[in-house]
Amino acid sequence: MNTEPLVLALDLGTGSVKAGLVTQSGELVAQASQGYPVTSLHTGWSETDPRDWWAGVVAAVQAALQGLEPKRVQAISFSGQMHGVVLCSASGEPLRNAVLWSDTRSARQLEAYAALSPPLLARLGNPPVAGFAGPTLLWLQAHEPQNYRAARWALQPKDWLRLRCTGEAASEPSDASGTLLYDLTTNTWSAETLAALGLNAALLPPLRASGEVAGRLLPAPAAELGLPAGIPVVMGAADTAAALLGTGLGAGEAQLTVGTGAQIVVASPELPTTPAGGHVFRDAQEGFYALAALQNAGNVLEWVRATLRLTWPELYAAAQEVAGQQRGGQGTPLFLPYLTGDRTPHLDPHARAAWLGLEAAHDWRHMAYAAFEGVALSMAEAADALDLPAAPLKLAGGGSLNPWWRQLLADSLGRTLAVTQVAGASVLGAARLGWQGLGLAPVLAPIAVTEYVVPHPDRIPATRHAQFRAAYGANRMGERLV
Repeated sequence: MNTEPLVLALDLGTGSVKAGLVTQSGELVAQASQGYPVTSLHTGWSETDPRDWWAGVVAAVQAALQGLEPKRVQAISFSGQMHGVVLCSASGEPLRNAVLWSDTRSARQLEAYAALSPPLLARLGNPPVAGFAGPTLLWLQAHEPQNYRAARWALQPKDWLRLRCTGEAASEPSDASGTLLYDLTTNTWSAETLAALGLNAALLPPLRASGEVAGRLLPAPAAELGLPAGIPVVMGAADTAAALLGTGLGAGEAQLTVGTGAQIVVASPELPTTPAGGHVFRDAQEGFYALAALQNAGNVLEWVRATLRLTWPELYAAAQEVAGQQRGGQGTPLFLPYLTGDRTPHLDPHARAAWLGLEAAHDWRHMAYAAFEGVALSMAEAADALDLPAAPLKLAGGGSLNPWWRQLLADSLGRTLAVTQVAGASVLGAARLGWQGLGLAPVLAPIAVTEYVVPHPDRIPATRHAQFRAAYGANRMGERLV
């Protein structure tokens, strides 16, 4: 029987959790996932009951452990969705549903951030955005004062999950830097910001390093998971930071990751300038990364697929059929993909999706193509906010597996894409932190590029990009697209 030690890496996503068992050499021995609901009681709201997260974790871990000896698991580590808020008691009992990153109810609370002094705002490293923890806490304070006052902790999603495992509350820089309550120049919670906003600083947990042991697995959760009690539980990192660690992105390199949303990042050993409409966060080690964040990517394509009542193969086939008939989008409608507002570059929580320029000659196939093109054009617009290196842009993520879709992304971005086959980058990054917490440096092979996707000149002409950018303003103001 194989007795090679393993780290259990838990990747807490928006709609599902992945449980991966990873060796010190980076081999993913087993992986399982479990979904859970995201609810929206009102327009712009996005919530999940944290107890559903835990139920998903238990199911995924038990599935991943099938046929394996639980005693091989030496530590647990985490990756998790950013920006959310879990109000809970000292023991971790949730006081309400978690408010997620995609929630835009706090748009009005951004006025409080606008009143902060420019130097203080600059130290946060990020423009005020609805869905970040700071504005969400202001909304909870104003609209649910009883829950706010009763809370002992306001935690990031993965930090709540770790509290559930260890009984100890803590956070780490990669997640904390995405709250709008963290000073990137001092790498601490911003007491000045909390005081200016009137938020209770005691709600925020102590900060520890991403690769540090946070505590030990308690007997009750150990029994539910089917693991030995007392094994080390490591802090872990935010999902994007974990993914960068998992793909081995080096300083100055850039990567596009496509999933539910999409992110374009540039790694930096030093604190970079915040890009217009973009963000700067801490990574999982001692560095930083500049980020262009897109809230709408795979989630939008899934919505279009369901709305048009197509299977994924049918959606791709329809889009490719139209692409073969048209050139540069001519004769097809434009699609704005802003189902849940927009981050980079518009920072507009009120932006909405639309097909524009529909004609009688168009049908569901044109709408399918326009959806893919619209998501790709939005990525190209977001990429313009970053100072990208001339080298090929690394491509990762489960939402970029289709070859035709990869080519459309390269054509829209006007950049060569270096495809990297990393199954579960966030899981692997979290596992690396787990081994680091055990004091054992992971021995990982370099991530190989499996394919270079070269853009076709003028496949997506500048006029199409211009039409797309103009369409945002036209739709925002209710004007007709000319």
